[in-house]
Amino acid sequence: MSELYAQMKQSILDLDSDLAVELAEKALAAGIAPLDAIEKGFAPGMEEIGEMFDRLEVFLPEVIMAADAMIAAVERLKQNIEFAEGESQGRVVIGTIKGDVHDIGKNIIKTMLIATGFEVYDLGKDVSPNTFVERAVEVDADIIAMSALCTSTMLHMPDVVRILNEEGLRDRFKVIAGGAPVLPDWTYSWGADGYSENSSEAIQLCKKLTH
Repeated sequence: MSELYAQMKQSILDLDSDLAVELAEKALAAGIAPLDAIEKGFAPGMEEIGEMFDRLEVFLPEVIMAADAMIAAVERLKQNIEFAEGESQGRVVIGTIKGDVHDIGKNIIKTMLIATGFEVYDLGKDVSPNTFVERAVEVDADIIAMSALCTSTMLHMPDVVRILNEEGLRDRFKVIAGGAPVLPDWTYSWGADGYSENSSEAIQLCKKLTH
């Protein structure tokens, strides 16, 4: 299995959508669970692309092609994820907090949320706290999910909870956070409902909070 996971990762690094789909089908034929294929195979490739982008070793066109390859593989894997037709696991508003332009990790979590049956509203990157709240109200979300990759930008996260409290909306939404500099104790100190260290934890957390 480890060799197949390595091939999946390499297909993303090679920006090869056709190969990624082929390996997704191979994984299913081998009895690998779709979420394992995403988490252990394709996601690490996307994470490495993100790190290479930060080091200026690849540029935006390559990142987009890598994301396209991962999305193509996930679309194939989604067909074999079992959840009741038409059943939504919940609505999630997700984005990278104000001032932060890193969104690879957020995009991986978004893809996995969609694959497991959540309705996802992606606000993108550099999202203001007010925008998180406004969009959550607009779509009647269950969860507001924020990510940050910088210690300076993560300091905007508590503002989302502050705004919810000021507007009398706190009880309507669960608020979760994650990202490289974000620590669980700090997250809970300002009133978040949950913290996740990686994409698989984020999926389990969202399921727990909506059921």
